[in-house]
Amino acid sequence: MILTPGSITLAQWRDIYRGEVFALDAGCLPAVAESAAAVTRILAKGEPVYGINTGFGKLASRRIEDTDLKTLQRNIILSHAAGVGAPSPKPVVRLMLALKLASLAQGASGIRVETLELMQAMLARDLMPVIPRRGLLGLPATSRPCRIWPRQCSASVRSTPEAHASPPCRPCWMPA
Repeated sequence: MILTPGSITLAQWRDIYRGEVFALDAGCLPAVAESAAAVTRILAKGEPVYGINTGFGKLASRRIEDTDLKTLQRNIILSHAAGVGAPSPKPVVRLMLALKLASLAQGASGIRVETLELMQAMLARDLMPVIPRRGLLGLPATSRPCRIWPRQCSASVRSTPEAHASPPCRPCWMPA
């Protein structure tokens, strides 16, 4: 099944929930690439831009040095990936991740094409994170997959195969 971001039907979402394998319409990739290029241009200017190279909350006006941006992004993921409770059911996780993927594929987030393709490949191989039913920090449940998925794919964290009875999530650079 081919999904066109912004034009996905309820029937298609239902099929994904039930395990249907899908791919994003390649026509979405130019907008994704342009959005990522815009972030690169912003960073090249060296000016502070909230959420890209600044702190957050009370530190929103504080510019983060280029050498610390990777650490900033990693820390954001780690601090926001907390959750408690039983794991969400596998079909629910699959649907949450597909929804996040389709949203990111609309080309407004700044995500790189390579990251989007990696996320799609992981879903196609049934490599899904364990997502607790309750998130922390007062953040909406819809943002949980975006916070937990990257954390589960880091070299320092493994998913629990028993939670979904599926293969463990491997570091992103390891072959399936």
